[in-house]
Amino acid sequence: MIIFDSRWIGEHGIGRFAHVLEQRLRLQPLQIGGLPTSPFDPLRLFFVLLFRTPKNACVFSPGYNAPLFALRPYVFTIHDLNHIDRPENSSFTKRLYYRLIMRRAARNAFRVLTVSRFSHQRIVDWAGINAQRVVIVGNGVDSCYHPGVPPYAPGFNYLLCVSNRKKHKNEFRVVESFAQAVINPDIRLIFTGQANETLLKLCRHFGVGNRVVFIGRVPEEDMPGLYRGARALVFPSLYEGFGLPVIESMACGTPVITSNTTSLPEVAGDAALLVDPLSVMEISAAIEQICKDEILRETLQNKGFLQAARFSWDNVSIKIKSVLAELESSSGI
Repeated sequence: MIIFDSRWIGEHGIGRFAHVLEQRLRLQPLQIGGLPTSPFDPLRLFFVLLFRTPKNACVFSPGYNAPLFALRPYVFTIHDLNHIDRPENSSFTKRLYYRLIMRRAARNAFRVLTVSRFSHQRIVDWAGINAQRVVIVGNGVDSCYHPGVPPYAPGFNYLLCVSNRKKHKNEFRVVESFAQAVINPDIRLIFTGQANETLLKLCRHFGVGNRVVFIGRVPEEDMPGLYRGARALVFPSLYEGFGLPVIESMACGTPVITSNTTSLPEVAGDAALLVDPLSVMEISAAIEQICKDEILRETLQNKGFLQAARFSWDNVSIKIKSVLAELESSSGI
């Protein structure tokens, strides 16, 4: 019996991954409360497995949580090492959790799943484990992302930045680059999520306060139209384990500007303009190119359709089912 930790389901990246797998794998849910991100969850998970699950049960988590001690065979998923690789997203507690819980869990797990070659290599190096024990399963594009969706129409042309005010999303440079780009002044920059005072001050400082729009939380069902209506996605993140907005945008027929670092080049392939995320000049030049060059836009659009088609939830599910079947066979369950 394989039981699934469904507590990860939500609107964030891991949440979407978890939701898709719950629908496709149809595994028995793990009967446990609390947040999987809690520092106390390894102990909670340990006791639940010890007292409230059958002895022949194996655990699969779509996220990075694991029991304090390995009483049952388990598979878990490390999407990236953002919480230790990026200082702004790290803390003493997070580093301690990764060192004492997750590293040991990676060494004891039947398999560790991850979503990109970049994350695979980081996990292997960090945990000091055999590369074959870390399986790349990737991510997929939902069928609702396609060029036939009605585009968002706010009454102006816009560039889109799918973001969340976290520093590794590189929003300060996005604003500065947008301000420096010599493009039609009627083109605006839309950010998902709520504004904060720091970013609003930056917009005013660069003289684009009236051209930058924050549209708040966007329901999942509205995201395809938001991508489709954009002139381009501007996504020069400093760190991504995968970067779902890249392929979602491509699937909707919207050109992409993204970073030449971490997982983003492998996800984008040759279907995006790749920039140094630390260079305002490069990001700004890419914005100018993509706004002015219609042939480039058409080329990126066509390449984007092909690139996005390489990432399907069917393929992700098949790879995970293979790992779980191997787990069942080796565990005799």
